[in-house]
Amino acid sequence: MTGFRTDCVQKPLSLLFEKLGYLVGSYPVCFMVIPLLVSAGLGGGFYFLADREDNDIEQQFTPTNGWSKEARRFVRDNFPHDDSMFSIQRLYTEGNYASVILSSKNNSNIFTEVAFEDIIHLDGKVKNISVDSNDRHLRYENLCAKMKDKCMPNVILNIIGYDPQKIERANISFPLHKVKGRPEFLGFTVGGVNLSEGLVQSAQAVRLFYFLEDGGNSYLWLKQFQRVMLSENSYDEIKISLFTSLSRQEEFEKHTPDGIPLFSITYSLVISFSVISCLRFDNVRNKVWVAFVGVLSAGLAVLSSFGFMLYIGVPFVITTVNAPFLILGIGVDDMFIMVSNWQQTNVKDPVEKRMADTYKEAAMSITITTVTDILGFYIGLMTDFPSVQYFCLYTSTAIFLCYVYNITFFGAFLALNGRRESRNGHWLTCMQIPSKRPEESSRCSALCCVGGHYDEEKGSETEHPMNRFFKRHYGPFLIKPWTKVGVVLLYVGYVTLAVYGCFQVQEGIEMSNLAADDSYVNKYYADERRYFSGYGPTVMVMVRGEYPYWEEPKRTALRSCLNEFTELSFVSKDVNMSWLDIYEDYSRLAPFSLNNKTTFMSNLPMFFTLVPELSLDVNITDEEIYASRFFIQTVNIANTTMEIKMFNELRETAEKCKIADILVFHPAFIFFDQYDILESSTVQSIGFTALVMLVISLLLIPNPICSLWVTLSIGSVITGVTGFMALWNVNLDTISMIILVVCVGFTVDFSAHISYAFVSSEKPSADEKAIDAVFHLGYPVLQGAVSTIIGVIVLATSKNYIYRTLFKIMFLVMVLGLVHGLVFIPVFLTLLSFNCTNKDKKSYDFEDNFKTAQKAIIYENKAFQTENEPCVCTIST
Repeated sequence: MTGFRTDCVQKPLSLLFEKLGYLVGSYPVCFMVIPLLVSAGLGGGFYFLADREDNDIEQQFTPTNGWSKEARRFVRDNFPHDDSMFSIQRLYTEGNYASVILSSKNNSNIFTEVAFEDIIHLDGKVKNISVDSNDRHLRYENLCAKMKDKCMPNVILNIIGYDPQKIERANISFPLHKVKGRPEFLGFTVGGVNLSEGLVQSAQAVRLFYFLEDGGNSYLWLKQFQRVMLSENSYDEIKISLFTSLSRQEEFEKHTPDGIPLFSITYSLVISFSVISCLRFDNVRNKVWVAFVGVLSAGLAVLSSFGFMLYIGVPFVITTVNAPFLILGIGVDDMFIMVSNWQQTNVKDPVEKRMADTYKEAAMSITITTVTDILGFYIGLMTDFPSVQYFCLYTSTAIFLCYVYNITFFGAFLALNGRRESRNGHWLTCMQIPSKRPEESSRCSALCCVGGHYDEEKGSETEHPMNRFFKRHYGPFLIKPWTKVGVVLLYVGYVTLAVYGCFQVQEGIEMSNLAADDSYVNKYYADERRYFSGYGPTVMVMVRGEYPYWEEPKRTALRSCLNEFTELSFVSKDVNMSWLDIYEDYSRLAPFSLNNKTTFMSNLPMFFTLVPELSLDVNITDEEIYASRFFIQTVNIANTTMEIKMFNELRETAEKCKIADILVFHPAFIFFDQYDILESSTVQSIGFTALVMLVISLLLIPNPICSLWVTLSIGSVITGVTGFMALWNVNLDTISMIILVVCVGFTVDFSAHISYAFVSSEKPSADEKAIDAVFHLGYPVLQGAVSTIIGVIVLATSKNYIYRTLFKIMFLVMVLGLVHGLVFIPVFLTLLSFNCTNKDKKSYDFEDNFKTAQKAIIYENKAFQTENEPCVCTIST
């Protein structure tokens, strides 16, 4: 069938890069010095690093326009905080607080006299913690959040009157216990409860809260609380885990610098690998310094891009610390491609000509991957997570400069190295040495003083042993019919396992993952999950806008809506609070009728005098009720799966209520917003990126079928990475989402290099094209993958979840991408591909044109093309 080509962009670009290569080869010093000066200037932007750091967890890791942020604004505007009537459940933020979970050291009942002696003693120690500020000596009682001018007590201690002897005799009902005639909720205070007829028989843990008023002095007190409690180990009966409202943010920021030593180790490892992989036992053709400068080029790109971003004021977030590891892998990969193409040029040609030939092929290949990488990151800017946006901005800029430095700075050094090679200079001393061992010299002397060998028949450098392996062994093995069948079966198994894993993906970031593994907050989170997972957040259910509460049918309809919440499986039917229900009880005792607006509104002030905290739940302005709120208690929220279910079903239930505009809110919902858009944002980013990369591939790879294979390879690797990361216990969260977007760009590298080499090959059959492609680029692709794995492998040892997640996903990307590039893609290209012969070649490029041509005629069963015949494309399957 008649085919077509899509090289209208590729050909002019190849010619342009050919001219650029000639120019770099002619003036290498200029192309080295200018990037160094630019890097030095842009690197000055690191002076502003401290000012640009922005690691606010809520701001960076929650959606900018999250649904819950709108709900919080409504709470803040309609139910303002009253310092004189503090209420935990009515806070629209987490507030300022310290908390300790106290459990028995032998995991037995903590409701014993000896245990409570320690608990009450610790409570006294906490309340005696003091700080000095502005010549004032401030204790907890001076800074505590107050209700009726008294610090908020810890309910369980209040029940026994701070007398440890009473705990074993007290009849404490659970989860509600009346204290001075008022029901108090114990679900957050007592954990691991064993009940009998509704009374606590034993408990495994007790949690104490210390809430503080807003202000800088509270910050000082919380810091002192951390120091005191972290050094506390004097109790025989109880174990202590602690947390404050500062802990999550502090522990998150504390480990931001952890990436610096890891990057230093990574840089050293990558340099070592690059040098070893480019090492040749030829004192002239050795590429040791070339490999070193290739890694240096990637480092300069990171320095320049980060400095530039800091200069223009782009916030620096912790996720950005991952970028250098990725840029190092990309830069080294491109370096290997350029070195591979240089080695295939004619050693007798002038350096300028060799550079032109190198750039014509290599620069085109790395341009494809660079353009797709950059576009993939810029698409990431469309997400609603600032941490993703800033990461993509830093990384895309770094990739662009890495590309620029590769074709200028690194290319210039490659040219200088080529000049040394052209005069047969020694790789270390640069002194000219003989190409053959003089008869009078020893063999030992020849090892270090002789070099410059090359393939005299082809005119290029001697084949690297690994290139020879790909050409003589791996390539022929790959095209055998039974190998192809095995590869197809392997791919089917891979896709099956990957798809299964995709259905196991868990969404959302665990708060404990924002701290290092050995952080004290992880012990607190573990105790909280163990002892207090029976009760989740107390959720506000709010009526937005005016509503006729004085009309009985409307009250009944509203009550019906509220009952829909209590029918949910994770909402308690017994623990809830409604100011309207209490007001109705009050109206029956007074008595008066609620079915008249005037009566309804006129009696509210007296009612709020009796129950003042309920006045915080009704917004009355100009004698109209503009908003009110009710409370429901969630239960059994033990993991992120339950959090997602709770969050989604609460919102759906609120939307189903048609008689009023209902909102649900809890401060923790700010972090649950990610569940609402995380999956859709990830799919949208990856899908759109893959589409853009298909367009780029069509423009730059001169074969539409191969471009399609590149795009299909992206989807295949993404599916595999997503599935296997789920099986490796990596959740889909903002951090893994960033790296998944990155992975789209990396998957292009393997498939695009091999596909471009395949369609650029002048071999006559698809099988020979596949062998030729893996011969020329199999080893560079392998080098790039291994160097990137080496670049991230040190992250596996990190105590930080962010770095470990980068390692896991990048490891999967490299391994799966490598398998696709060196196994699946070559085989699939031979099964369905375009074969093109060039109209300006009278015979195929074999060692013996005539004999091989005859074999080709028999093999392909078709005649040669003449000079006057156009290029003909046929599909072979």
